Amino acid sequence: QIQLAESGGGSAQSGGSLRLSCVGSTTTSSSYCMGWFRQAPGKEREGVAVIDFDGSIMYADSVKGRFTISHGNAKNSIDLQMNNLNPEDTAMYYCTADPGWECSTSMVFDYWGQGTQVTVSS
Repeated sequence: QIQLAESGGGSAQSGGSLRLSCVGSTTTSSSYCMGWFRQAPGKEREGVAVIDFDGSIMYADSVKGRFTISHGNAKNSIDLQMNNLNPEDTAMYYCTADPGWECSTSMVFDYWGQGTQVTVSS
């Protein structure tokens, strides 16, 4: 089991940048696929970016070239650097983790953080 805590987020102007961070707390030695999902009001939840314990990465087409996911300094921590933001990026962003073999933006993750709001104004 892993508990996830997000930080960062907030408001930005279109074309601006924000950085999200997530730290996972666990008593196990498991390795996790970790990632970011987002959900805007009235829309389905969308996988934004994921990174596996070996560093392999997958992005949603909508954020390729603008967002960068990376491992943080602490074990089971990740960051999401979001550049060239646009109003369509406005959503609640959730940190996720899963101990399974698969790691993709389309899979179902076992563990979720509480979420952090990102709002982009034009």
